[in-house]
Amino acid sequence: MLAALVLAAPLSQAQDTQAPREDADAKCTSCHWKEAEAIKASKHGVSGDPRTAAAHGGTCKSCHGPSLEHAENVRARPTLVFNRSTPSTERSAPCLTCHQGAKVVHWAGAAHARNDLGCDSCHESHRPADPVMIASAQAGVCFDCHKDMRAATLRLSTHPLRSGWMPCSSCHNAHGSVGEAGLVKASVNETCYSCHAEKRGPFLWPHPPAAENCSNCHEPHGTNAAPLLVSRMPYLCMQCHLTPMHGSNLFSGSNLPPATGGAQMLGASCANCHMKVHGSNHPSGARLTR
Repeated sequence: MLAALVLAAPLSQAQDTQAPREDADAKCTSCHWKEAEAIKASKHGVSGDPRTAAAHGGTCKSCHGPSLEHAENVRARPTLVFNRSTPSTERSAPCLTCHQGAKVVHWAGAAHARNDLGCDSCHESHRPADPVMIASAQAGVCFDCHKDMRAATLRLSTHPLRSGWMPCSSCHNAHGSVGEAGLVKASVNETCYSCHAEKRGPFLWPHPPAAENCSNCHEPHGTNAAPLLVSRMPYLCMQCHLTPMHGSNLFSGSNLPPATGGAQMLGASCANCHMKVHGSNHPSGARLTR
């Protein structure tokens, strides 16, 4: 009998400890049932995943705080409200208690954090599918702030950002990085080489501007000069190559028909002959012609 009582005591204590949590859940969900159903359908509500609060009996207060006054009086605000009136550091704190390391390790010094943006500025935790985590919808979230990038993607030549084949996170880490502009790699070129490995080299005859920075010639978000060139041929090459050699004359709009010299202007492209613009491995490719 004594052994039975000893074994039963911890179970009774566990039940007493669990009861208030269940009551708190019921009180929250009695009003916020839509949000509760959405959380259950999201990754945060997967009770079988040990990384989630739901797996450990987590409740609404895991993110919103105890909110005791709010539970008694709906006119009282919860302990933590996720809106613009709450400092971004306070809004991000509940998220950072679980989401640490990996892609979030540089968040403290990231551009978004410095501009008073919190995790909820981009993420929607109460939705079964967070739009910023969906490749086809991610760009729309980023474009809400980066409107100049939205305009660039509407130009003639662009990466498939709007179609979702290439989300913004392919190149940028919104949580911060050691690279410029929040790039996923340490430099522009290393980021580009993740997909364009054939441009990496090493080359017997490298083209210095290409080896230095891909953005010297390309604008990755979109331009009106294919392929993603910051200026069309031959003007792009002539920004650096202005010598007495052939084909180095600086053409202008006055050369277009019906003015004389139109034959020189039309179809003129340095890459017609110097096609190995990123570098050449041919023994006779010093001029990047082969």
